[in-house]
Amino acid sequence: MDKLNFCTAGMPARTNPRNYEKALQDLVDMNLDGIELEFVRGVTMNPKTQEIVKKMSTDLDLVLTAHGPYYINLNAQEKPKYHASIKRILDTARVCCECGGYSITFHAAYYMGQDKEEVYQKVKTAMQDIVAVLKEENIEIWVRPELTGKATQWGDLDELIRISKDVEMVLPCIDFAHQHARTVGKWNTYDEFCRIFEKIGNELGEHALKNFHAHIAGIEYTVKGERRHLNLEESDLEYKDLIKAFKDFDVKGVIVCESPCIEDDAMLLKKTYNALSPVKN
Repeated sequence: MDKLNFCTAGMPARTNPRNYEKALQDLVDMNLDGIELEFVRGVTMNPKTQEIVKKMSTDLDLVLTAHGPYYINLNAQEKPKYHASIKRILDTARVCCECGGYSITFHAAYYMGQDKEEVYQKVKTAMQDIVAVLKEENIEIWVRPELTGKATQWGDLDELIRISKDVEMVLPCIDFAHQHARTVGKWNTYDEFCRIFEKIGNELGEHALKNFHAHIAGIEYTVKGERRHLNLEESDLEYKDLIKAFKDFDVKGVIVCESPCIEDDAMLLKKTYNALSPVKN
């Protein structure tokens, strides 16, 4: 990545008719940089649509990522559910790759009351199996477990960094709203945002900051963590400080906006970023 790209989580709300041809053109008209294909209800996109998305995104110079289905749990106790979870991740990667995308993300697992180390090892084994299949199929794509919004979900910052060290083709997807929510209001200052970038850079290397995949939205939370997404100006997320940290660390890659008004907040984030002074070398 040669810059920081600002994308919407799915088609812009204003897109009408609801098809990818119109959605991708709308993104260009709004001076946005790409889209995260939302396969959260299932990986369904016919081959013809995949061809259209790939050609248009190439012609329009748009970045593509994808979000896997919500029905994924790599710590599922029932074997059919476990194998179905692996298949959903593989299918997300396959379709994203066919569309010209470079990165997928998903909520990987739930602790289900089990020991965290035991769950980590199970997730690690599943991720190794997923990557092995993708390599066999010559699919080159980043596989990114997402930082999750509740303490009952596997995927805190340390776990994501650890699995990125342990499994090739894996890097984190950092959801800053989820980090804020799962810690019940913490991780919401410029210094704390900088600590996240410092930690990733120090432990995973500079390439992880130059190939970043982030989610940003306003968020409502309780003592149990994430409740629902909000628009940025309706939330307590200090998004201006977060964007300043992105600029100061010269992060490159993708920011996917998941606010209810996805395109408006994506444009707000990009405007905030562009208004900051250039990084000094």
